[in-house]
Amino acid sequence: MRAIFVSAGIIMLAACSGADPRHDAGAGKGARSSANAQLDTAGLARAYDRAAQLPRLRSFIVQWRDSVIREEYYGPGAADRRTNIKSASKSIISALTGIAIAQGKIRGTDQTIGELLPAETRGLDSLKRSITVGNLLAMQAGLEPTSFGNYGAWVQSRNWILNALGRPMVDEPGGRMLYSTGSTHLLSAIITRATGMSTHRFAQENLAGPMGIELSQWLRDPQGIYFGGNDMYMTPRDMLKVGTLYLNRGEFEGRSIVPSAWVDSSFVPRTVSPFNGNRYGYGWWMRSAGGQAIHYAWGYGGQFIFVVPGMDLVVVMTSDADATRDGGHNRELHRILEKEILSG
Repeated sequence: MRAIFVSAGIIMLAACSGADPRHDAGAGKGARSSANAQLDTAGLARAYDRAAQLPRLRSFIVQWRDSVIREEYYGPGAADRRTNIKSASKSIISALTGIAIAQGKIRGTDQTIGELLPAETRGLDSLKRSITVGNLLAMQAGLEPTSFGNYGAWVQSRNWILNALGRPMVDEPGGRMLYSTGSTHLLSAIITRATGMSTHRFAQENLAGPMGIELSQWLRDPQGIYFGGNDMYMTPRDMLKVGTLYLNRGEFEGRSIVPSAWVDSSFVPRTVSPFNGNRYGYGWWMRSAGGQAIHYAWGYGGQFIFVVPGMDLVVVMTSDADATRDGGHNRELHRILEKEILSG
């Protein structure tokens, strides 16, 4: 375990203000904390003590009021080592979609895949062609998911886009949550077609580059479309920048990168997971704990960016991305945030 930076002199009693009610109500406004929101150093110390006992954990960064309070790495983890952020990539795809809309490349969340992917949707029925960008972002496409038991066959197919679109409709567009990486991969294809550049290049020029992130290239499908919603690689500090961007409603170091209205919209609950009961917006998960509204990007294995606006807090945790599925590890990371950092 390597401690990179610890801010001495932050000695505060826990006096956390209640969450902005607009978050729990789903309005999504990213208001920063009140002056009463404080960080309890005793709770923070307990959090890191518990974290040190988790063999799968690789990094743990706590940033409060725009200052890194503590940053530690475990095992092979390191500040400059990129990790596969897995499905936390979906939050990046959401940001790119919002930027493309702001640039007028995509008309809005109500634009349909029939309009945006005419070649790929030609011959499909009207219900499938009516699926919107917003449906894809909120996991409400209605298509049979490509994730979980269907994932292997999907990524081994010759055409990921046609495979995803060829699946049966199991609900109406805009219906219940059907978590599917195929939906965010369709968004990557839409970004590519609408902007005239690869998802990687669009991301580097419009999101990563302005924040000083060098985004490495990642997996592409057989047609050359960058994987939308999985297998992006970022350092923990890069992930912290993304969290800071969303905490600040789309601004980074005084520069507007993602429209504030898009950040607000992303934090509006649209669906509820049938597996964990947590809410989902446009590529971001939501839950409440310790009297605070928590928004988070989540990737398989324990890759997290937690944004807690009511505390001016961003927490990054990364884990061994190649380990077998273990819900207990994820629950422990949530518990550390809830019981130690937020509750003190």
